[in-house]
Amino acid sequence: MQGKNTVLFDLDGTLTDSAPGIINSLCYTLEKMGEPIPDEETLGRFIGPPMRDALAEILHFTPERCEKGVTFYRERYSETGLFENRVYPGIPELLGALQAGGMRLCVATSKPEAYTVRILERFGLDRYFNAVAGSSLDGSRERKADVIRYLLAGHGIRPEEAVMVGDRAYDVIGAKENGIPTLGVLFGYGSEQELLDAGAWKVAHDCEEAGRILLAVR
Repeated sequence: MQGKNTVLFDLDGTLTDSAPGIINSLCYTLEKMGEPIPDEETLGRFIGPPMRDALAEILHFTPERCEKGVTFYRERYSETGLFENRVYPGIPELLGALQAGGMRLCVATSKPEAYTVRILERFGLDRYFNAVAGSSLDGSRERKADVIRYLLAGHGIRPEEAVMVGDRAYDVIGAKENGIPTLGVLFGYGSEQELLDAGAWKVAHDCEEAGRILLAVR
């Protein structure tokens, strides 16, 4: 596979370890709604998909309770949770190497775009990216496939010149819907089996391996 000059990065579990902020804000939400706090494994399933979808699929909330839950979640996450976060070791070096290698770098995440921009700026990652695309706060653009489609259309990126980097099946499936292969990374929240079952092109165990794979397809 050659001729790839654009890399789309997921955010949560790919660029940053955002689990503390997501889980703390989710627990705040459930407490506000008088719901029990699930076990650790269930809480971990909320990292990756849009929160509205996760509340419906995992906790079986009605549409009305999902909307209420999202409101409570954003109440805490927008002020505190988004910065309960850390950049994975090796990510700045990976981004710098790709940039130096002539790659165009973008972010495509199901996290609201407004929060994504603030996180990238806070942790000094914004300087590496040519474009940032996230979900819309009104819920009209939440699915990973829709976010990627929005990014491609808005920045004149052709699917055949792009590769996705992500840690969950949602990333692989969303990219595949847009005709883009995905390099799965194993330092995030998904397993190798999850990524391969979803159709990942390859997997990388660390940032150094990811860099070698991505620069080889330039």
